[in-house]
Amino acid sequence: MFVDLPLDELREYRPAIARPDDFAEFWTSELAAARQFDPPAEFRPIDTPLAGIDVFDVTFPGYGGHPIRGWLLLPRQMAADAPVVVEFVGYNGGRGDPLEWLLWAGTGHPHFVMDNRGQGGGWRGADTADPADPGEPSSNGFLTKGIADPHRHYYVRLYVDAARAVDAVLAHGASAGRAVVTTGASQGGALALAAASLHDRVAVVLPDVPFLSHPVRAVQITDAKPYGELAEYCAVYPDRIERVFHTLSYFDVANHATRIRKPALFSVGLIDEITPPSTVFAAYNRISGERPKEIIPYPFTGHQGGGIRQHREKLRFLARLDLTA
Repeated sequence: MFVDLPLDELREYRPAIARPDDFAEFWTSELAAARQFDPPAEFRPIDTPLAGIDVFDVTFPGYGGHPIRGWLLLPRQMAADAPVVVEFVGYNGGRGDPLEWLLWAGTGHPHFVMDNRGQGGGWRGADTADPADPGEPSSNGFLTKGIADPHRHYYVRLYVDAARAVDAVLAHGASAGRAVVTTGASQGGALALAAASLHDRVAVVLPDVPFLSHPVRAVQITDAKPYGELAEYCAVYPDRIERVFHTLSYFDVANHATRIRKPALFSVGLIDEITPPSTVFAAYNRISGERPKEIIPYPFTGHQGGGIRQHREKLRFLARLDLTA
């Protein structure tokens, strides 16, 4: 069943969303601190059964200089103008096996997949620890880890990792002369938007059913996890509710969207109870500027979004753009 506003109302949904006065300074400071740790990214070739794609096991310095893992897949036949695609992974998943990531490389794009620190126990494996976890009381999951202070929150580390992933990709020779595209679904969509907000070399953003948009609205209309973690925590600590949502305002991708002035293609499932449609439109409708943007609604799908059909739409969207780097 439909779980949110009608589509015509969603297209005009522009709620007032609190944004901290020091939002820009916060992120400038966090990124500057991370970039003080600058050992070069390492690209180690690995053997795979793939006939037309070379795969590299990547380690690069993320938040705090912590080692973050990833895969770089380079098709042996690449168009000179094919953008490099940086992809981020959904909640409680990780980079998994390189054989799971063949769509972009199979269509001629250099493709980097970032691992999620401390995640990977849910549906796809990961290889990156989170040594900065403060160990403070939180609900199960990641959304309330360090929730008392945005500087200690889990997502400050993951968002900085996402920006540093773009740095790592740009350090590889295969990226020379290529535009950078960020993409991902759910939490991966949030990271794609955050990287596009935080890194000026991102040229296009392609988020699917993005998480972490307008969480105040999300907890009012869904109890599905991960947003349900917030409700659990606030039920135990009702005196901390204001602090919880103040911290999350630094990671709300609707706030990050106001900084994005580049082409964007979103997707949304209109029966999605995990990232409700109004929260997705809250971010989409805050992207402005003269660059093209689109959102593709899938009326009878939930959090799976458009699947392979949406991948075709991404290829179509990119083909329309002039992405000369």
